[in-house]
Amino acid sequence: MTQSYDQFTDLLQARYSCRAFLSDPLPEETITQIVSAARHVPSWCNAQPWQVTVTRGAGTDAFRAALLEAAAANTPVEPDLPWPTGYSGAYAERRRTCGFQLYDAVGIAKSDRDARKAQMLRNYALFDAPHVAIVTAPSELGPYGAMDCGGFVTAFTLAATALGVASIPQAAIAAYAPLVREVLDLPEDRLVLCAISFGYADAKHPANGFRTERAGPSEIIDWKD
Repeated sequence: MTQSYDQFTDLLQARYSCRAFLSDPLPEETITQIVSAARHVPSWCNAQPWQVTVTRGAGTDAFRAALLEAAAANTPVEPDLPWPTGYSGAYAERRRTCGFQLYDAVGIAKSDRDARKAQMLRNYALFDAPHVAIVTAPSELGPYGAMDCGGFVTAFTLAATALGVASIPQAAIAAYAPLVREVLDLPEDRLVLCAISFGYADAKHPANGFRTERAGPSEIIDWKD
């Protein structure tokens, strides 16, 4: 029992959000293994609402180009789900810390707005990943379908880590939900929830040289006696 727990926590701690990938594509078998493992997460009423569209080769390149064009042109965002109304307190602090750690890792000064914008656009270049998985759910299931897909995203990234594959979940891609549906020919009745860029990590890239701190149990658990 303890060994299984230790193996699980080791996997959780090994996973990180990769922000620089090698161009080498993954074997189709590896991608299938990742999805096969992730599909075992629980879902509301066993609905299993997740649907995954995975790009490769020319499909990834075309999708990347469309996203970059939209983002560089400051196209108004149209997410299917509303963005957070704000970040306050500990949430704002964690967000700032993560951002500053990234800028420090890649040598961008806090005052260098042009470089910060260029780094932001790396999101829409999919950090050069050879693959991206677009996670969608039926619109009729609303937030419960989205919550179920959150579990799927977590399992996807952990399964990828177990197979030596790096990944990064990206809410930024969902900002252009209509474009995502158009380029990938997705049904109108499915919510675009997020993307997961994945592939082999560029271990030498400085963007992969930091890890964010996690809140301790005492900051999360609110005991009720």
